[in-house]
Amino acid sequence: MARIFITGSADGLGQLSANALIKLGHQVVLHARSEERAQHALKQVPGAEDVLIADLSSIEETKALASKANALGIFDVVIHNAGVYQVPRNSVGAEGLPTILAVNSLAPYILTCLMHKPERLIYLSSGMHLQGDPGLDNLPADIHSRGNHVTYSDTKLHDVILSMAVARRYKSIFSNAVDPGWVPTRMGGAGAPDNLEKGFETQVWLAVSNDPKACVSGQYFHHKRHAHYLPAADDVAVQEKFLVRCKQITQVGFDEEKA
Repeated sequence: MARIFITGSADGLGQLSANALIKLGHQVVLHARSEERAQHALKQVPGAEDVLIADLSSIEETKALASKANALGIFDVVIHNAGVYQVPRNSVGAEGLPTILAVNSLAPYILTCLMHKPERLIYLSSGMHLQGDPGLDNLPADIHSRGNHVTYSDTKLHDVILSMAVARRYKSIFSNAVDPGWVPTRMGGAGAPDNLEKGFETQVWLAVSNDPKACVSGQYFHHKRHAHYLPAADDVAVQEKFLVRCKQITQVGFDEEKA
């Protein structure tokens, strides 16, 4: 039995993954951005072990979430599912950074750095990452600068870059990125054309399966198959630039794996 933490699990793919994993006999801790959504999450996922609350648009709340998660012990798996897509162009978090950057890019970085290291890490990306900027020129240089307009595609590329950087730096962890497809969740919209079940089954498979095809690292999956991703995500210079820039913004460092 595995113990799993899933961000953004009050609804959508996170909630569906949580229910599927609980049905398989695993322990799941949920995450929601508010008390109201936390109570909703527990009702929708009745077998959950617990729910942690934090608004991931805030760097400080995300740091606090890492502490709350660590207080519960070590998780076998962390699924970085939380994400936002349609937010007002000028929407910002508590520190004044774009909400889409804080939630989609910085939150998984912070949690990866500060949480106890699990055996498996899964980062939710999107096929739209192919239109992201591999030069990372839209990333602010630090928390006081705003950079250029960060797009959803940019942030989903950041998730792939982070996943590949973790796979390279932490050989003891299976770290992979997933494109769940355009599925009919609240975020994807009712008219989304992809299969909803296939949208979450890859995360569940990577989280707990002993299938040799799932026990890998540094891969990008779509519907349990290896999929094409932007080659720049494998570039060590790009990965290091991303990690350095995230450290400058968040004041949280990404350490090398200890022997």
